[in-house]
Amino acid sequence: MTEQGRLIGVVGPSGVGKDTVMRALSEARPGLRLVRRVITRAGSAVGEDCDVVTPQEFEVRREVGAFALHWQAHGMSYGVTQAIGGQLAEGHDLLVNLSRSVLARAQAGFPGFVTLLLTASEDVLRARLMQRGRESEAEVEDRLARRDFALPEGLERVIEVHNDGDLDGTVNAALAALYPENVRRVI
Repeated sequence: MTEQGRLIGVVGPSGVGKDTVMRALSEARPGLRLVRRVITRAGSAVGEDCDVVTPQEFEVRREVGAFALHWQAHGMSYGVTQAIGGQLAEGHDLLVNLSRSVLARAQAGFPGFVTLLLTASEDVLRARLMQRGRESEAEVEDRLARRDFALPEGLERVIEVHNDGDLDGTVNAALAALYPENVRRVI
């Protein structure tokens, strides 16, 4: 019998590098898969591998129960399809970029749910947001003003990893926290 996989919800402020860290984690850990989200973002503004749909198509999918999780943020709708249930049942751990607004629902719906909170300094966030070029300077400042958000009460497992330095350091810290049984101890 295959052991149930874990859903790992990755959260953090805009510009913290969630998608980059998630890709690197999945490359570093065989069997750790990325969840493809459904988003109502304009195709030209997409910075991740996702399914882009119209708001109307999203609403139809939501109404027929196609989503295991769905939420709205920054004027867009986001969803994670029911397909994740089958992947978890097969024993795969899944990384998904989530909004803090659905963390409690994710924890309630997925046994073993883990929140991976990525953080970075304001200067690093500002530089990354400006570099990606999706927002105006005013929009960047608005996103920075929301960087110190609180997570919902009652989350059972939260792992915080700082992503100010090199990507390898961030990935190693996250993997050590997510898979402590694989960390080699030197006595």
